[in-house]
Amino acid sequence: MAKDMNSEAFDEATKTKLEIFGDSFKEWFPVFLHDRFTESVVIFDFFAGSGTDVNGEHGSPLTLLKNAKGDDGKYCRVAKDKSVHFIFNEALKHKSEALVDNIKNYICDCQNKAECGNCVYSYEVQQEEFANLFNNQGVQNILENRKIGKFLLLDQYGFKEINNETFKKLTTYPKTDFVFFISSSNIKRFKEHEYVKKYLETENLDFDDAEPKECHRVIAKYFKQLAGDKYYVHHFTIKKGTNYWGLIFCTAHSYGMEKFLKTCWKHDISSGEANFNINNDLGGLFAGIEPPKKKVEIENEVQKLILEGTITSNIDGFEFVMQNGCEPKLFSEVVKRLEKEGKIVRSGNLNYSSTNIHKLQKGKVYEISLK
Repeated sequence: MAKDMNSEAFDEATKTKLEIFGDSFKEWFPVFLHDRFTESVVIFDFFAGSGTDVNGEHGSPLTLLKNAKGDDGKYCRVAKDKSVHFIFNEALKHKSEALVDNIKNYICDCQNKAECGNCVYSYEVQQEEFANLFNNQGVQNILENRKIGKFLLLDQYGFKEINNETFKKLTTYPKTDFVFFISSSNIKRFKEHEYVKKYLETENLDFDDAEPKECHRVIAKYFKQLAGDKYYVHHFTIKKGTNYWGLIFCTAHSYGMEKFLKTCWKHDISSGEANFNINNDLGGLFAGIEPPKKKVEIENEVQKLILEGTITSNIDGFEFVMQNGCEPKLFSEVVKRLEKEGKIVRSGNLNYSSTNIHKLQKGKVYEISLK
């Protein structure tokens, strides 16, 4: 039986996971809330738990509700003109009942503190096995609707729920970003077990040359290959004792990836992908002085691709940088340096914009040529 994390205090690894869940949702939510082409917003928490730990610390459902308010309730005011609905699911009866109480208490407390009327957000609590709810026709209708912005949180126990079939299906839904948790160490440890092979094509998981701490990278690469080159996948490794777990974020839109990368680099300034020093960057006396290894590697590769004529525009450059887990601004930094050194010339719209890059096609593209 899976361990009931809500029956005890959240450990630091769980707190990190919840912080990243919350921060990524905080970045995601206002995008669709303000988007005039999105008629409504639906947030799914498919493995919601009871809502708090034994000390009352917020789990994912209350974390989502808190971040949906925004500073001083600014998102609540905007949401009065747009439908925002939360669907929380917890399969275990006692936890589902506790979740109902915790959400009611949270909303009541929020209303009292803000001295406002009825909450502008609606919600429901389901008590279903994941597969049953996910394949429910009503849920599928929401997921397939192009006028609804969707955020899916899939904090599964283990790894079996997000198998190949489910993952591929998730990548097909319009206006849908999702983040899921996976037990990476267990997959590595039991790779050859028939139980694991039921859910993942383990022959495509190459752990041979990877250190134990890199097992989540290997698994994220596996899902990236399933998603295809035009899809964005990034990961964050969480170490707990000698085990490695991880988050995998998936989106079809460059802006969604911009937002998640911002969250990851906020939590890990050396690699944007772990709650520990995964790349063995210099610490101590040189911390904050020597640039992170990952950034140096990607900067060098970007420079090489520009100078050999492979990257010829800002669109190409931003795409490469994000697909390699770095924020878009890294590309602009390389371009500025090469210009200063007199090695390249830009033509077109000469800007250094490195956010909202999906809008660059609308008149802000520049071409790069060698000088």
